[in-house]
Amino acid sequence: DIDPIKWDALKPYLVYTVAFTCGVYTNMMCLNTSNIETVIVARALSPLIVCALDPIFLGRELPSRRSIAALSLIAAGALGYAITDEAFIAQGISAYVYPFFYLIMITFEMVYGKKIVMGVKFETVSGPVQYTNLLGWPPMIAFAVMGGEFKRFGEFMRDNNAKNLSELISVMPNEATALVVLGCIVGTGIGYSGWWCRNQVSATSFTLIGVINKCLTVMVNLMIWDQHAPPLGIASLFLCIIGGSFYRQAPMRAKKSDDIADTGGDLKMKETEEGILKEPLIKN
Repeated sequence: DIDPIKWDALKPYLVYTVAFTCGVYTNMMCLNTSNIETVIVARALSPLIVCALDPIFLGRELPSRRSIAALSLIAAGALGYAITDEAFIAQGISAYVYPFFYLIMITFEMVYGKKIVMGVKFETVSGPVQYTNLLGWPPMIAFAVMGGEFKRFGEFMRDNNAKNLSELISVMPNEATALVVLGCIVGTGIGYSGWWCRNQVSATSFTLIGVINKCLTVMVNLMIWDQHAPPLGIASLFLCIIGGSFYRQAPMRAKKSDDIADTGGDLKMKETEEGILKEPLIKN
């Protein structure tokens, strides 16, 4: 079963898709102008901003002292990385222009994504994935055209004497074909698991999950690429990840103190959460 396409659901997911597309573009530009650790540090700073927006737009309490300390640890690690970043030393603040815009877009994406996942109800689990994939492929094709990827793909086919896709697959190494198929499977799994996880936790916690998952990215980067930060910068990056692991999700804020009674308190809290999440993040 799939969910029908409805305009009421299409509008908020269209806004999300635009933000996601801008995030992908700024992410690619970050990688072109800097190294992968710079992108990860920009992502590591995003929970600091999302944490401040959670009480404003998503009805959560302010973070505890433990969580504030954890977020401060992330900020300290990011600052330590920036000091050792060769791109920052060589290019100055210009090396962080695209990471700054990436930080803005990923922050909006996290807050707005949590808003719509609770405010827009679907009959199936695949609803959010269906809408984002439907709306996301046109801008991705546009990026491919602007980046000359179709031209390079045509040259690749001519170099391998392939007239169509089936002939290209037959001449490609089995390892390359397997990696492409594996990438499709993993990408599909990320789509489903990402939206499911976003529905289960707060926007800040979901953002932190993404930050902590970057630990594996750093390890792989150290093993296969030569464009990475010095040891002190890597240590600062891991300091960000350690800080993220100590963060604890803030509870929902009660609408009124007398709303939470000894009986039915959980129900009132749930109604408060759903009421806040259904309020539009962007008002006309």
